[in-house]
Amino acid sequence: MNFSDLFQQTSGLCLFSPNGKYLANCVQYRLIVRDVRTLQILHLYTCLDAVQHIVWSPDSQFILCGMYKRGITQVWSIEQPEWTCKIDEGSAGLESVCWSPDSRHILTFANFQLRITVWSLINKSVSYIKYPKQGKKMLDFTSDGSYMALAERRDCKDYISVFSCKQWQLMKHFETDTKDLAGLEWAPNGRALAVWDSILDYKLLLYSLDGRCLSTYSAYEWALGIKCVSWSPSSQFLAVGSFDEKVRLLNHLTWKVIIDFSHPPLLEGKAVVYKEIEKKLPSLQGEVDPPGGAVFTGSSHYEVVSERPAQIPVIKADPEKANPKIGVSLAVFSPDSKYLATRNDNMPCALWIWDIRQLALVAILLQAAPVKHLEWDPCQSRLAFCTGTNKVYMWSPAGALSVDVPVEASFLVQSLRWHPEGAAVLLMGRENMCMCFIDRDKNR
Repeated sequence: MNFSDLFQQTSGLCLFSPNGKYLANCVQYRLIVRDVRTLQILHLYTCLDAVQHIVWSPDSQFILCGMYKRGITQVWSIEQPEWTCKIDEGSAGLESVCWSPDSRHILTFANFQLRITVWSLINKSVSYIKYPKQGKKMLDFTSDGSYMALAERRDCKDYISVFSCKQWQLMKHFETDTKDLAGLEWAPNGRALAVWDSILDYKLLLYSLDGRCLSTYSAYEWALGIKCVSWSPSSQFLAVGSFDEKVRLLNHLTWKVIIDFSHPPLLEGKAVVYKEIEKKLPSLQGEVDPPGGAVFTGSSHYEVVSERPAQIPVIKADPEKANPKIGVSLAVFSPDSKYLATRNDNMPCALWIWDIRQLALVAILLQAAPVKHLEWDPCQSRLAFCTGTNKVYMWSPAGALSVDVPVEASFLVQSLRWHPEGAAVLLMGRENMCMCFIDRDKNR
């Protein structure tokens, strides 16, 4: 691994272009586009205000910057730097913004769920979609970019509208059997749409493209329900994480549960437990830890724990608080659908790796600090994650490793992103970023 110097960034606004050629990041009101290989600045754009959101167009030719406080979106061209576009939502305000799959239309979401506006970069036409429901996962496109599903709220009922992305025509509109729809997501093959209810009512529904209900699933009643939903890239499995500390795996043929993964499980078979062992740095007299408890630790390594059952630190949830820190909130499949990585919120220092082919636990990684963020290599079964320290961690079927980031002591990794070709990992701290280049031949 080779690490770059530190570069300034704001609020984690750092993104690789989909074609893997560019790296964009924001520093307050400035948008910087770099060459991924050399990290040299190719373009420097000045926005009208501090940027809160950036998104590359799917074809990597444009990048938009959302300035929510001013209700403005600016669009920049990579091939024609002198070309620019400004979208102003005016008094309606701006809550979020995204690209359509064709890279020539932009969707802006007005405040208070007033409307969605579809802006065309081709002919400057504008169209409106009414009654969008508020939430993070209320809109999703099929992977081929043909259709868009949108959750709506009308007359205190939930509906879904399916639009064709070519002409933005309404193809299907139907009511869902939910009390308070919390999210939706297309299967990667576009044949099924997963819809789930709020955490107060455990209900998962599967709909076809034409609005038929394929299946309904509920694991239990009278308790907090679904925390996360994730499709496997093959579309064969749907993982559902719940407040009862389990992940249930549904198959695409019958939409029935084939297995549920408990946290913690009975450690049987060949599951390997890796425990991070830290070598603390000698403390200086009068030294004070930085705010937030994050510390610059010494080097660390993994040791295989042979004792059973393994001791996993547990945080007791406060039942008096809303949305308690308990249950599985993260379930992410590897790109080949062979593995599933999960995190249970009341065991934040543990990362669980499940083998989908064997339907069994393959590894547990016990960290010295809570796992903050994880992401799979898009090209192989290799997982990178961070814990808010000066280290980056990786797991693959060959084993686990811990690597110190050889930069300033103040750089603590809060999140990370893989390059689209798996050639590098972008590490992000609170105000800086660093690129970790990987020799792919040696790591395969």
